This record gives sequence, C-alpha cells and structure tokens, in this order.
Amino acid sequence: MADTLYRGRFAPSPTGPLHFGSLVTALASYLEARIHQGQWLVRIEDLDPLRESPEATDSILHSLTCHGLIPDAPVRFQSARHDAYKTAIEQLLSDGLAYRCACSRKQLQQQQGKHPEHCREGHTEPGNRPFAIRFALRDETSHWPDDLLGPQTQRVTAEVDDPVILRKEGFYAYQLAVVVDDIDQGITDVVRGSDLLDMTAQQQQIYRALGATPPNWLHIPVILNEEGQKLSKQNRAPALDDRQPAANLIAALEALGQRPPADLNQQPVVNILTWATRHWQREAIPLTSR
Repeated sequence: MADTLYRGRFAPSPTGPLHFGSLVTALASYLEARIHQGQWLVRIEDLDPLRESPEATDSILHSLTCHGLIPDAPVRFQSARHDAYKTAIEQLLSDGLAYRCACSRKQLQQQQGKHPEHCREGHTEPGNRPFAIRFALRDETSHWPDDLLGPQTQRVTAEVDDPVILRKEGFYAYQLAVVVDDIDQGITDVVRGSDLLDMTAQQQQIYRALGATPPNWLHIPVILNEEGQKLSKQNRAPALDDRQPAANLIAALEALGQRPPADLNQQPVVNILTWATRHWQREAIPLTSR
C-alpha cells in the first residue's frame, strides 16, 4: 500500500545560487518522497534580508526546475510567515518555555553559556536594551533513530544550550521557523545534511513544546571541496551549471552512492529521475563525507 502520509521538503536559504552540495540534498529528499509515493515540497528560508537577495531565490528555483525537481505544492516563503512565528513565540513565552535575553555573546562566552543577568528566571527586564528571545531547553539526553546513521544520542543542557528563536535585530531564527513550518505543512520526514545533525535534539524539544511529534530524520553526508571544507556559499562553492542538468544529476546520484548506468547521462532529465526513483537504495548512501 502506498504511504500517502509521507511529506518531505527541501528548504534552501537564498544567500546565493544552488550549488552541487545543495543539489545532492535536494535530490535525496526528492527521491525519498517519490519512493514512498508521498509529497515533496520546497520552502525558501528567507529569514535574513541582510544576507539574501531576490536574485538568489529566482536562481535557486530556476535550477530546481532545470533539474526536474518540481514540488508538489506552491513554494513557501518564510518571509511571508512572520505572523505564524510571532504567534508561536507568544505561546512559548506564555507557557514559560521561552524568555527574553539581553546578554551579549561575549558575556555568555565569559560565563560558559550561563546568563549573568539570570534572564531565564526573569529576574532582570531588558528595558530599552536590544534583546533576543531564547527557547528554554530542559536537561535531556535525547535518543532517536536516524534513517541512515542509525541510533543517535545527544545531550542538551538547560540555559547553556538554549537556542535563540528571535534575534536581537528582530529577525526570526531558523530553529523556530523550521519547526513552525514543518508542523504547519505536515512534514513527516526530513532529509538534510549531517551538518545540521547537532541541532536535532534542540529542535525535537521545540516540536514537542508546540504540541507536535518530531518528524523522522535522515542526515546525509555533506559534500566537501578539495580543501576538505563543506561545499557552501560561504566557501564560494560554484553555482550549478543549469545548462547540463543531466550531468549534474548523474554526479549527484554517484555522490549518494547510487550506480547509474553509463549511458543514462544521454537521457532527458525526466528519464534520469525515473531511473533514480526505481533504483533508489538508501543503504548505499555513504555514511561519511568525502
């Protein structure tokens, strides 16, 4: 029977054009949705206008289209979701699960993450000073199964690890927005890079604080450049060449441990994705970056 409940997503930040590492993640999440006969969504995480541009958003969506990665619903833009994030923060504050914090990064570093103004207890009001809002974690050793990496364990410490959910500049933070939108869109399964693995235990507490069950997780290895650094816009990863989508998809499949036949790169994109869906082997994905 088809798993009609599966909903996955690809959620890039528009700080530059799509690069090969992002294509690998997009393709893996797309294929996981397809083999479960589920839905695959695209969400643009445009939360930081100081680092983003409309040109990057258009470029990312164009690249996905060129590579045949077409979402099953209209693209969502987080910049249009501020009211939802505000409501979630108000709920967390009301429930005592978030707090205002005017401490500087330097102050927190000097105190090994402890708040010199005891922000979490609400002993000091920020007044007219800029303040962030943080989620109030509880001490927890979190356990969950990763669909590729197997059993995972992470320890989070209250106060020291409390993530920012609203930045001092007034921008909503990734840790909050990603959870609010996953809940709202009914995301059941998240495929993403292993560089985000360390955020998982924190995010699971935020899901539960907002009354939701966390999704299933599948963390794939990040793609590295010749210097052994993660391919990223910060490391000037080159943009995908949208003129050769077939070659890009074949390379992405190979990076995911799949074995496309030699002549597949002569086929149209739709044929490559059809082959990839029929022959997808999650267990072939490498466990480490390379």
